[in-house]
Amino acid sequence: MSSLAAARADNFYYPPEWTPNQGSLNKFHGQHALRERARKLDQGILIIRFEMPFNIWCGGCNSMIAKGVRFNAEKKQVGNYYSTKIWSFTMKAACCKHEIVIQTDPKNCEYLIISGAQKKTEDFDIEDAETFALPADEERGKLADPFYRLEHQEEDLQKKKEAEPVLVRLQRVSDARHSDDYSLNKALRAQLRNQKKRVAEEEAASRKKGIGIRLLPPSEEDAASAAHVKFSSKFDKNRKNKRALINATSIFSGSSGSSMSTSRRMELESKRRKISAAAASSLLAGQFKPSSWSQSAVTSRRHRRT
Repeated sequence: MSSLAAARADNFYYPPEWTPNQGSLNKFHGQHALRERARKLDQGILIIRFEMPFNIWCGGCNSMIAKGVRFNAEKKQVGNYYSTKIWSFTMKAACCKHEIVIQTDPKNCEYLIISGAQKKTEDFDIEDAETFALPADEERGKLADPFYRLEHQEEDLQKKKEAEPVLVRLQRVSDARHSDDYSLNKALRAQLRNQKKRVAEEEAASRKKGIGIRLLPPSEEDAASAAHVKFSSKFDKNRKNKRALINATSIFSGSSGSSMSTSRRMELESKRRKISAAAASSLLAGQFKPSSWSQSAVTSRRHRRT
């Protein structure tokens, strides 16, 4: 960037036609010092960057707007609390362009949602949040009374005595844990090395089994759940029927045997299983076993001769 462009960017550039009696540069250009932020200044409205003070629910689309989200808001005065001004901030939600109005509350030192949204209530338990319960406004006023303060002082001392052993024990445990940093670091590094070694072994075992994911080590719960799984008895029966059907099917495609019904194939398979051991041994020995058709032909010839 040249020096002239830098001067123009910083609004320090004075053109040749400018004279000192014409006033400032903003007056010479006919514009406000805040530029677009002051376009509604005649109505008492100033455009500012407003940061959401707490979590809210949008009234238009019921989506949550988190604390710290910033908006271009129109700031204007709507009243006074004694000498303190009450400001109103009007903005549009980025999710649905719904208008949200928030005002300051100087009396209670907080912000109030006037319209367009609802504050998200977040209550925490004192024990879960590990915090202390603050006294109420009434008790704060009573603390000005010396007798009331003396009674509370005795109660506070009693609570301190009861909580002191617990605090001392916690302090000792903390000191014992952080007394030897070298041992803690050594134990942690050994634990990480063992974990990496175990993961590498599990991945290697998974690759041997042809599985693309790492299998977790077996546990007693997995074994118990697997033992309770019972498959249907029809599974084995269907598997045997399918295997028998495959064995009974002809190896030649398009043959007449392939067009037989399932019951016929099952019948043939049962007949094949009923072959005697003698016939099987004769076949293995190389002897010829006449078929049923040839046997019927020989018997018919014998009847004719007689």
